[in-house]
Amino acid sequence: MSTPVPLRIDFVSDVSCPWCAIGLASLQQALAKLEGEVSAQIHFQPFELNPQMALEGEDATEHLVHKYGSSAEQIDANRAAIRERGAALGFAFNMDRRSRVYNTFDAHRLLHWAGLEARQLALKRILLRAYFTDGEDVSSHDTLARLAVEAGLDGERARQLLEGSEFADEVRAQEQFFTSRGIHSVPATIVNGQHLISGGQPPEAFEQALRQIVAAG
Repeated sequence: MSTPVPLRIDFVSDVSCPWCAIGLASLQQALAKLEGEVSAQIHFQPFELNPQMALEGEDATEHLVHKYGSSAEQIDANRAAIRERGAALGFAFNMDRRSRVYNTFDAHRLLHWAGLEARQLALKRILLRAYFTDGEDVSSHDTLARLAVEAGLDGERARQLLEGSEFADEVRAQEQFFTSRGIHSVPATIVNGQHLISGGQPPEAFEQALRQIVAAG
């Protein structure tokens, strides 16, 4: 039996990006199809859709109107499409609960630490669920510390990290690294540092792209 091909996957994304939740679910389904053929290590890299967002956040609908000039009808249609894509992947978008957009920098600091503790995937999935399914404030230190515990991390250590500025420089350096290499929209899935899969593709597209990358050696 052949040895699975090792793949490094850098998944550049934001906690408040619905297409990132869709892309991650699709990627994981594709990797499940490739079990035994590839051995993938996913590294979550930070990207802030709204780096200047105030701590108190902003109403989600007002934010979309201001940022993209979207009409109420366009926003409703986009939300319906996102809900449908999520449901097909087993991810629930409860848009009625997600009433605000929050600053996600502290969530990214927590994710950086989770990566050092080998709990990054667990925390990422929990953060996406907390925001999009449960409508929680993912800028709140109390919320983040509780979610860290749910991900198998030490709650007191999480709170200590959040109350200071630990890993702030590392997160900003990673953000700058990927934007300097042309990543200006997310999700961006980078395989072995050189192959880019853009956007929240369906599982079949991820599977096909990964098979092509493996075949090309």
